[in-house]
Amino acid sequence: MFESPSNPKPSDNRTLNSKTAIGSVDDSALLTRIGQRDENAMEDLFRRYSGVVYSVALRVLHDSGQAEDVLQEVFLQLWRDPTVFVQQRGSLGGWLVVVARNRAIDLLRRRKPTDSVDDVVLASSVNVAEEAERNTTMQKVREVIAGLPQEQRNTLELAYFEGLSHTEIASRTGDPLGTVKTRIRQALISLRKAFPA
Repeated sequence: MFESPSNPKPSDNRTLNSKTAIGSVDDSALLTRIGQRDENAMEDLFRRYSGVVYSVALRVLHDSGQAEDVLQEVFLQLWRDPTVFVQQRGSLGGWLVVVARNRAIDLLRRRKPTDSVDDVVLASSVNVAEEAERNTTMQKVREVIAGLPQEQRNTLELAYFEGLSHTEIASRTGDPLGTVKTRIRQALISLRKAFPA
């Protein structure tokens, strides 16, 4: 539960699907309510996106404490000034992921100034620094993932948004390990076809 805007904790929901966590309330309506200092709206938005924001920060930093710090900073920024997100430029989930990634990289640079940021392994090879390209790519990825068979989509989300290994996915879903690997491979093939080199 979102305890207060000053002390967020990551939720178990680690998907970018904005309708999974909170019925049909859209991000725009929640942002409007946040602008009116509605803590319930902030809690709903936090539940919706905290998992993926935390996962991105953790993937960059490899430190749960610092990943929680990034998570808190990102949502505090939105709480203090919800207008910082420009809705016409893309999705809120995509924007939060980019902000979390950039903050984590900044923190990594301060923590280890001798390490190259190029050595940090990220979940995507997409250059998210280019805003227009990022928005187009994020939309296309969402469309491709939405078009996948349900089993492939669920398995892919567990692997990439929750960071579970193939074995952990098999354990959680009860599916054979080979089936899990096949579903992920087929989903990645579909994504690769949508993004020709």
